[in-house]
Amino acid sequence: MTLLGLVAGIALVAALAALAKARRLAARLERLTESYWELRYEHGQLRARVNRLDPDQAAAASEASAPAGATHFVPLSSLKRQG
Repeated sequence: MTLLGLVAGIALVAALAALAKARRLAARLERLTESYWELRYEHGQLRARVNRLDPDQAAAASEASAPAGATHFVPLSSLKRQG
């Protein structure tokens, strides 16, 4: 019975360690995702400022650099969590 208790204890410790690591990774993923969307938002804001400063040159540059089927900007306000 001692061997069985030892194996169960080791399994419990391993499960708790895996759970702790999964929670840390989930928190890190959430921070990285938030940073990504903040950078996308700031990039869109800067692009809008550049377009206001020099609309002719900015329009020509965006048409030349935009690949077909490019993704569009998604504002942070539309990504708010539900509930």
